[in-house]
Amino acid sequence: MRSVLSATLMVAASVLAASDARAQMTPPSTAGANAKPVTTVPIRPALQRPEDTAKALGQAERLALQSDLAWVGQYNGAITGDVSERMVNAIKEFQKSRGAKQTGVLNSQERGLLADTARKKQESVGWKIVTDPGTGVRLGIPTKLVPQQASDANGTKWTSPTGTIQIQLARRKEAGPVTAKLAEREKKEPGRNIDYTVVKPDFFVLSGLQGLKKFYLRGTFRGDEVRILTILYDQATENTVEPIVIAMSSAFNAFPAAVQMAGPPPRKTVEYGTGIVVSDDGAIIADRQITDGCVTVAIAGHGNADRVAEDKEHDLALLRIYGARGLKALNLANAATKTTLDLTGIADPQNQGGGAAVTSVKASVAQLGGSSDIALTPAPALGFSGAPALDGDGRFAGIALLKPVQVAGLANGAPAAQAVLVTADTVRDFLKANSVNVAGGSTDAKASVVRVICVRK
Repeated sequence: MRSVLSATLMVAASVLAASDARAQMTPPSTAGANAKPVTTVPIRPALQRPEDTAKALGQAERLALQSDLAWVGQYNGAITGDVSERMVNAIKEFQKSRGAKQTGVLNSQERGLLADTARKKQESVGWKIVTDPGTGVRLGIPTKLVPQQASDANGTKWTSPTGTIQIQLARRKEAGPVTAKLAEREKKEPGRNIDYTVVKPDFFVLSGLQGLKKFYLRGTFRGDEVRILTILYDQATENTVEPIVIAMSSAFNAFPAAVQMAGPPPRKTVEYGTGIVVSDDGAIIADRQITDGCVTVAIAGHGNADRVAEDKEHDLALLRIYGARGLKALNLANAATKTTLDLTGIADPQNQGGGAAVTSVKASVAQLGGSSDIALTPAPALGFSGAPALDGDGRFAGIALLKPVQVAGLANGAPAAQAVLVTADTVRDFLKANSVNVAGGSTDAKASVVRVICVRK
């Protein structure tokens, strides 16, 4: 238990990293005729380390990467998004398990395979982030492994049909709780043999054996209320359960803020996106979510637009403006399947000092295979949702949409957005179903994108 879960149990432990100090010293010059020439040897710049490559990723992608590595059993640290040697070693172990070169940096195919493998493991156990109705606690539950649920005033219990896996969420009142005293009390529970303990000011963790079962316990308090999560499982199930324990540890939020319990954040009063002109007579394709619930949808420089069709499954919306001149439709033919794409869009005004410049950024296809979504990394700036994605030869590959991150190992999600690619075939099928002729068009993406403005109440 210690070897597999030790890093997880030390969720709040600090990670020490040694810094390499490199300096080139030049000897002082020697005056006079007998001075000897000084030979200088140029210092070759160090190659970028895997840690530096990981740090260049967005916080959302690092969180998702750690979560996926934990689910495939390679990463046993806290899912925080912080880059560490443990995280790089986990990447190398994943590459080793696939017979690939252990570089510590995943290429797009490896990243896609990792995400697909993790997703299948989550689906196989029925992983869900749930809110306990009695306490408001947010936690992750493997619903297929523990389908039986019972609740009372003291908490909730989830169990497997045969009792081999048990998850207990308990609460109690206690005057002046202190984590050290709470931990000592839990250690004295009958039948517990403790092999690991972590005590911090705001939480404590215990693990070991309880009878013939392994157990993991995490507790915390607020005011006079103590809340404790306990996971018990037969030793024969540890290969299945221990990656879930890591995810549950990171997902456990004993006292979520009210806004976290109330659902998704409210929509912005004014929201900006990018639209693609797909016909010279005023048809524009955009992000359905950006144009949802709007009192007015406007196309900058062209006036108001009507939303005439939508594809809820793929979050596409078809807009139409009337009487506009000078529109240049984008050529949507000849879809590409490259791993690096150019996204052309118009960033949110706040991201460009109130401006409306059209810019292009590069993104890599980060998820391939069995997933229904194709992820793009890094995610572009706000305002780019709806931007066309083109390959290096200028061929249309799809539309980039920004979506909230849903990391399976975290209760509160990640603090950023992720980008997904809606493929060119899906876009063309949607337009064809709505009688939009996409033959021909310009290959200049910058001339074919427009700013979409949604005004809500």
